[in-house]
Amino acid sequence: LQYGIVLDAGSSHTAMFVYKWPADKENDTGVVSEHGMCDVEGPGISSYSSNPLAAGTSLEHCLNQALRDVPKEKHVGTPLYLGATAGMRLLNIADPQASDAVLRAVAATLKTYPFDFREAKILSGEEEGVFGWVTANYLLENFIKRGWLGEWIQPQKKTLGAMDFGGASTQITFETRDMIENPRNQVMLKLYGQAYKVYTHSFLCYGRDQVLKRLLSKLLQAESYQETVSYPCWPMGYNKSLLLSSIYDSPCTEKERPSLALNTTVTLLGTGNGNLCALHVSKLFDFTNCSFSRCSFDGVFQPKVSGNFIAFSAFFYTVDFIQTVMRRPVHLPSDLKDASETICATSWSQLLQKAPKLEKRLPDYCAVSTFVYLLTTKGYSFNNHSFPNIAFQKKVGETSIGWALGYMLNLTNMIPAEKPSSHKSMLYNYWVILILLFVVTTLTSLVTAICLLRHSKSSII
Repeated sequence: LQYGIVLDAGSSHTAMFVYKWPADKENDTGVVSEHGMCDVEGPGISSYSSNPLAAGTSLEHCLNQALRDVPKEKHVGTPLYLGATAGMRLLNIADPQASDAVLRAVAATLKTYPFDFREAKILSGEEEGVFGWVTANYLLENFIKRGWLGEWIQPQKKTLGAMDFGGASTQITFETRDMIENPRNQVMLKLYGQAYKVYTHSFLCYGRDQVLKRLLSKLLQAESYQETVSYPCWPMGYNKSLLLSSIYDSPCTEKERPSLALNTTVTLLGTGNGNLCALHVSKLFDFTNCSFSRCSFDGVFQPKVSGNFIAFSAFFYTVDFIQTVMRRPVHLPSDLKDASETICATSWSQLLQKAPKLEKRLPDYCAVSTFVYLLTTKGYSFNNHSFPNIAFQKKVGETSIGWALGYMLNLTNMIPAEKPSSHKSMLYNYWVILILLFVVTTLTSLVTAICLLRHSKSSII
């Protein structure tokens, strides 16, 4: 076996994935699987801007686990990558020097381990979207697969679109036949000899955590920054005091930063009003300006969604909460809308009773489920016909869906542009034929022996 390690340095936390695959089958499909994973304790690396060394130190626990997960004799040949996403993209906008310092500190830590450290970089939103799309379709064997006789098969099924919803950004990526009017949204890929025209867009500041900050900012702005404000997106009975600095510490909200001191405290009182919450959430999107034939929101071109989609990360966690905790089905847009209104109308004490282990994130499910409803329907234009084609999923088999696997497959050239040569398949075919001949010969011999035995017994009688 060979191994590869990818650290997914997200905005809210970092996760480490260890992958494995048979060494003699690098270019096959469906052979790379998740061997182990580790959640790094603490926040994402972007939060260590004032203490970059601590960003590197935070990764050590998981890297030590990788030393155990990967056999010692394989350490030197195991590629190690770190990809940072929207949290670091935001830090890079706010303070490029701090961003560089964090990446240098992280790289310095990674270099102290015996693995083959390749790079620590900030991914663009488009890379994040496309690598997530590659991961999902690779795992589902939509690019190429092997038949039972070892022959290469180009599946006749279409690729799936991919939707990612992280802490600081959200991505939508799908194959389309339509003209992509904005060249920045078009990616041409050639995988296993097949060409794919892919639309992708990443919306910075539309990840879960940044949406919640922007929502609070809009509300406080509308209420003239009073000391006490009613908040319709929090459940009745949930009240909390916040420092303005916790809302305006991001490039996503800095344009709305008030002239008040950032150490000012505001108290928010949850009122659990789903309709009013939806009204506030809808103000996060701009549906008015579009210089193309059609747009999703904020003037961004998007062709019509088509085919099946897989929605992961916070999309999955939000819908999973609705289905398992609230015990509501999610088949149509109206199901999602009704469920979000039900969550908003449920009191804090009732929510705590339903899901005590989720206490930290529990107050925000009203806002987040409302956002997911508006993003998918009004934003991406999924309707009663296309919405049922979205599968809200965390894994394919035992492997997590996300950009990390696609990123590693790309950097290790494990998905060739050309269709893999058939010599392995032919060799495999010969083995299959030999095994079949052996089985047939053995069965024939057994049948002959039984017949001879019966014939000799009848002769004796």
